[in-house]
Amino acid sequence: MAPSDQTQMAVLGGLSIAPMTGYALREQIRDALGQFWAESFGQIYPALAALERDGLIERQAALRAGSSTFAITPQGSARLRDLLAEAPHPVKPRNGVLLRLFFGRQLGEEACRRLVMDTRAKAEADLTRLRDIRAELQADPGPDAPYILLTVLAGEHAARASLAWADEALDVLDGIAGSSAVSR
Repeated sequence: MAPSDQTQMAVLGGLSIAPMTGYALREQIRDALGQFWAESFGQIYPALAALERDGLIERQAALRAGSSTFAITPQGSARLRDLLAEAPHPVKPRNGVLLRLFFGRQLGEEACRRLVMDTRAKAEADLTRLRDIRAELQADPGPDAPYILLTVLAGEHAARASLAWADEALDVLDGIAGSSAVSR
């Protein structure tokens, strides 16, 4: 099965920044794109094989035995530009926290509060991590840095929005707790 266009875009895009192993590519996607994109090893390695077969990347000798480094070819760069030029396909979000909160009456107030608190803690950690990435980009700006910064800024805004939502959601849950105590 051929890798999806979006998987091709993520893999070719990563390799357009620098040649790397499949493992390093997965780590880069997780660390750099993780706030808005994910690819598993089960997607990356078949994509690497297909892209190599199609001449869009080439295998190079790696520093470690048994490992290969992949580099994008000129044809791969052209394919990446074509993929990037296509209109993005909107995807419906799937948020397990919001799904659970929607049915929160069944879950219970305290479990809902824990979900919101966990989401808030994750948003705080994300914001800290993204601020660190921004500082790294500003300290060592390469040619991709301004473009990467655009996604980091979006991640920071999303994390701040999650924090604001969590605080408001906790206020709503406090109101539920208050009204339950009054009605007893």
